[in-house]
Amino acid sequence: MLSMTAGCSQSNPNQGTTSEQSPQAQEAASTPQVQSGKTKVVTTFLPIYLFTKAVAGNVADVEILVPPGTEVHEYQATPENVKAIATANVLVKNGLGLEGFLENTVKNAQNSKLAEIDASIGIKPLNEISPVVKTSQEEKDDEHTQGNPHVWLDPVLAKQEVTNIRDGLIAADPANKATYEANAATYIKELESLNSEFQQTLQKTPSCTFITFHDAFPYLAKRYNLKQVAVVQIPEDQLSPTDVQNAVNAVKKYKVKALFSEPGVDNKLLSSLSKDLKLTLRPLDSLETGKTDPQHYFEAMKANLQTLQTACK
Repeated sequence: MLSMTAGCSQSNPNQGTTSEQSPQAQEAASTPQVQSGKTKVVTTFLPIYLFTKAVAGNVADVEILVPPGTEVHEYQATPENVKAIATANVLVKNGLGLEGFLENTVKNAQNSKLAEIDASIGIKPLNEISPVVKTSQEEKDDEHTQGNPHVWLDPVLAKQEVTNIRDGLIAADPANKATYEANAATYIKELESLNSEFQQTLQKTPSCTFITFHDAFPYLAKRYNLKQVAVVQIPEDQLSPTDVQNAVNAVKKYKVKALFSEPGVDNKLLSSLSKDLKLTLRPLDSLETGKTDPQHYFEAMKANLQTLQTACK
């Protein structure tokens, strides 16, 4: 189960003398940089990279801090991350407390000229909309202190994130305004088409109930009238018979149509659960791993739609 550490990801550019800089910042400052003449943009993790790259196209250099497939919720920054931020013009984050590693990393980078873009600004966060069932006494709480951060999984809210990124890039690099506007418009049009496809498909399966093992899908559920009835927290190892029985009881209690795990998660308990309950365990992608092509968002979301359509019949 993916647990969440929420932090206040705000910029705190401490401007100090060279003697006060962190070793990483000093190293970054002394490292020769290849000057492309382009705005250097660093993004936090995969969905934000996809949106930013789509808007920036080839007029800015876009990098990613958290390698795809790495757990963003508990990520620990590396010296390379500090170097990247120390030499960047723009930092783009999801916000809503997701990137708990950022605050100290930005401090250590000591880049007083860094512009920060919070992609979720203006989006009203959801708090917990489903009960969280703990199957083990040792399970940690997901700390969504600023609301659930998984807004990118709703295509309508993804449009807002793309718009925020576009506006932030224009403010930081006004010379390329026309390119940012055109690229964003193209991507937003695709997001609108994706939203229509979700609406038309899922209106045929009203009140579909499902359980997930990662609280990533409340925005998607709310948008398309699905019912995420519970989030069951399951440890990946050291399971007692009581843990197993608690998980089985939780799933039976809600009489759900579907069980969703995530691509690449090989949890033997989930597989066993699905057999015991005669429910197929299907992958629902939270977009935290995958290809770095901006079109990957649409490929993964359309696969999610097909999964939902099949599971909710």
